Amino acid sequence: MKVRVTVMLKDGVLDPQGKAIGHALQTLGFDGVQDVRVGKIIELDVPGASADEVREKAQAMARDLLANLVIEDFSVEVAA
Repeated sequence: MKVRVTVMLKDGVLDPQGKAIGHALQTLGFDGVQDVRVGKIIELDVPGASADEVREKAQAMARDLLANLVIEDFSVEVAA
């Protein structure tokens, strides 16, 4: 099954890449953009008998490798 893991910095963690993008957008004339945050999306094809089993595997992968739980949060979506 296809799985999408989204990893984002936790609220309150400085995001210098997001700040740089926000500044660049303002420089290009896109006024009003506030608080840009940058993250990553990891798409996986995970074997499993059910969506719940696949979700559990993907969450374990995210906890063990894909996300730094000290500074990042993650979410898991299983494609229907």
